[in-house]
Parts: sequence; structure tokens; C-alpha cells
Amino acid sequence: MIPAFTSLRHFGTTTMRRAASEFRMTVPWGEMRGQVWGPSHGRPVLCLHGWADNSGSFNTLIPLLPKDWRFVAIDFPGHGFSSHRPDGCFYTFPLYVADVRRVVEALQWKRFSIIGHSMGGNVAGLFTALYPEMVEDVVLLDTYGFLPTEVTDMFKNMRKGIDDQIHYDNMMGERKEKVYTYEKAKERLKVANPSLSDQSADILLERAVREVEGGFIFTRDFRINLKNIVNNNMPQCLYMLSLVKARVMLLLANEGLFKTYTLPNGYSDLIRKSWTDQKATILDIEGDHHIHLNKPESVASIITDFLQSHRPDKTQSEFDNNQTSKL
Repeated sequence: MIPAFTSLRHFGTTTMRRAASEFRMTVPWGEMRGQVWGPSHGRPVLCLHGWADNSGSFNTLIPLLPKDWRFVAIDFPGHGFSSHRPDGCFYTFPLYVADVRRVVEALQWKRFSIIGHSMGGNVAGLFTALYPEMVEDVVLLDTYGFLPTEVTDMFKNMRKGIDDQIHYDNMMGERKEKVYTYEKAKERLKVANPSLSDQSADILLERAVREVEGGFIFTRDFRINLKNIVNNNMPQCLYMLSLVKARVMLLLANEGLFKTYTLPNGYSDLIRKSWTDQKATILDIEGDHHIHLNKPESVASIITDFLQSHRPDKTQSEFDNNQTSKL
């Protein structure tokens, strides 16, 4: 059994209206970090952030959700305060799914819900397909849960990702961390994420940078920027989607990811139809890609109502969670 480690540090900042505790667990290459809200016996909800973000992505949303639920928001490896993957390793979706599996094993959660934003929603989709018996409900924030790639691009991506990784490894001895002033770090973050409000950028920077002599450096691993070498085509995505047994809600922002990220022709309609066939709830909402962080009040009640609309009776799984959860 993977041990769960709780070095709990209560803190409050001007960006949060509700105290969180620091989550820490050891992994073979270091540790995974994150934040925890709510009582240890509360309904378990795992929160998965998007690419290049961190668990701070949920700092404004979780205070608006039920206070008697147990929220664990992790920093994926290479993000926030979590350790980077070992030298020479790739960042791929299957490995992120394995990270989630490690976390829920450490928490000893038998059944739980997931709120996933962007990349975190895609990890949630894949995890829920692989482990349908573990997930009760899934909220996908501005993502379809599966993003298919054209077959002709899959192997181009693989070759580029391998070449990029080898080039990065070969240059490692010459690479130096760039030091920024806080203002310049914030400016860089907002250029890369135009949808972030000024306050949201400050929230993410709490875990996205650390202070060093002369300024700040970003905590994230540069390798998360390299081309992902593991992609899935449409038939694979549709098959995985068919394996999902959880109740699913998609919240798609009209000024969000799919305003700029275009799927191959017809793919969006096909995925939406497949989710509809699975009886998923799909809501198109006003907002941007980081709506849950920038304007959490616009989605908090929707998420709460969805997760509360079907609560199993006092099941054995809930009893097991209450008895065994370590965080």
C-alpha cells in the first residue's frame, strides 16, 4: 500500500476565504504536493488543474462549494510545488493518470468525485475510463475530457516529442534558470494565459514561483512544454468515453479553450453526441477558459447542484471512505 503523508500546514491569504491545509505525499522521484479543504470525513472530491497551472486554480472556487465536503487539489508533477519527473522522463497523460492513482491510493479513497479543468479534465476522462468503479461523478471544466488527434499527426507528434526530449537532455548542462522580478514573472504568466485576471495570476503565482537570490524562478518543469508523445485518435477516444460509468457534466465556456483550439472537422460534434448518448449534462456558459478561477460564482452553484443531485444512499463505499481516509 502506498503510504499517505500529511504534513498539514494551515494558512490563509487574501486570495482565499477559507483555510486550506498543505497536502504532501512521497513518490519514488520525490513528493507530490497540493491543498486540502474540508473535514476528513467529508464527501471526497479530487480537483485536477490544467496544463501549466497548479492547485491554486481552485482557490476561489472551493470556498464557494459545500464546506462539509473534502476537497483535495493536487499539483501535478512538474507543476506547482510537486517534484519534477526524473531526468530523461516524458510528461504524458498515462503518467498523469498513474499520478492520480497514486494519490487516491494514498488517500485510501474507494469512491470519489472529480472536478477537472482543461488538461486535468482530460486526465479525469482517461482515469474514469480506466477505473470506472472508483468515480461517482465528473465535472469537466472547459474540456471534452478527451481530445482526439488525427492518425497522421499522432506519429509526427511522437517523433517531435522524442527529438525535443533528447535535445533538452543534451543541453541540460548549459541551461540556467531565468530569474525574474515578481512583476515580470506575472507578466510572463499573463501573456501565456490571456484569460487570467490580475488577481488570478497572483493566486497561481503563489505556487508557480519561488524566491531566489535576485528575484523569482518558475517552479514548473520546462519539459511540460515539450510535445506530448502519447496521443489518441477518435476511435480510441470514443471507446474510452464509452467505458465511463460516472455521471458527467461538461461546462464549456463560450470564450474558452475551443475559441482558439480547433479540433479536426466534425470532431467536436461527434464527441458531444457521444457524451449526450452517455446521458452527460452539457452546458455552454458565458466566460473564458479560467472562468472557475476568475469568476467562480458563475459556476459554483451549477457544480454544487450537479454533484448534489444524485447522492448515493449511505453506501458501503462512503462508509469505507469515512473510516479509512487519511487526509
